[in-house]
Amino acid sequence: MRKIFFRPTLCAALIALSSSVEAQQPTKVLRIGFLAGTKPAPVAARVAAFRQGLRELGYVEGKNIVVEYRYAEAKADRERELAAELVGLKVDIIVTAGPSVTRAAKEATTTIPIVFAQDGDPVASGFVASLARPGGNITGLSTLAPELSGKRLELLKEIVPKLSRVTLIGSSTEPGTAQFLKEMELAAGSLKVKLQYLDVLSPKDIETVFQAAAKGSADGVVMLGSAFFNTHRLRIVELAGKNRLPTTYARPEFVEDGGLMTYGPSINDLFQRAATYVDKILKGAKPADLPVEQAKKFELIINLKAAKQIGLTIPQKVLARADRVIK
Repeated sequence: MRKIFFRPTLCAALIALSSSVEAQQPTKVLRIGFLAGTKPAPVAARVAAFRQGLRELGYVEGKNIVVEYRYAEAKADRERELAAELVGLKVDIIVTAGPSVTRAAKEATTTIPIVFAQDGDPVASGFVASLARPGGNITGLSTLAPELSGKRLELLKEIVPKLSRVTLIGSSTEPGTAQFLKEMELAAGSLKVKLQYLDVLSPKDIETVFQAAAKGSADGVVMLGSAFFNTHRLRIVELAGKNRLPTTYARPEFVEDGGLMTYGPSINDLFQRAATYVDKILKGAKPADLPVEQAKKFELIINLKAAKQIGLTIPQKVLARADRVIK
């Protein structure tokens, strides 16, 4: 039997070499699909919030994750094409930026996990079986908050004391619109406000509904949430001012672009929180077992320039409650 002896220096060299080879073994780079229904600009702040959430959890784009961003530019057919494209890329997870693209992703896959960063009513939309037990390959965050409808009307009445007729402008093709209308009707009854609903199905309808609201002697307008409206928000804000209609919006971007007022969930906060779902799922959790969370942070934003444009004075008590006032 031949005896073999290893010198200490040789052993150390072999261990170092082994460690070096181990360190060089490639680790899997996780691939995330991000699907939005608009152009990139309208959701830039939300994307930034999502990326910030990922960074805080240790995910660095180009290092341990790759994010495939896709924007449908308010084209329904394009949403389905892009959803199918992400499935074809075999992404590990798909994050959606609104109800219409969540539906497109749902139709494209039943196996790849889907996280919606915002949805007005995911149960009514058919995305989850219940908020507590989603039950499928989809989960995420909901903007569902029944008290919002009443709060938006209350705020509108505070800044327009003689408010008696309100026009609601929405899109019947947007998931959650029916539920929002029911909630708004309940709120209107207690505030003794009459509602008129006008439906928008195409860009040409936008000017028509504002003209109809003005001719119908509306004292104010409530714009319902929609990715389609977000894409055309500059035109919407322009028409609200042109027709001198006090208008409240569902998203901050409208007010930042010259609209009067918004009150609702902080969408950026929801997108940042969506990263926590991504983290849990990438670490092995199943969407079916992750309850849908609701908005925790709400914000009131008022644009004084818009108020001045239509000859409206915002009461000081309302301004004092605002999270942000644009001058």
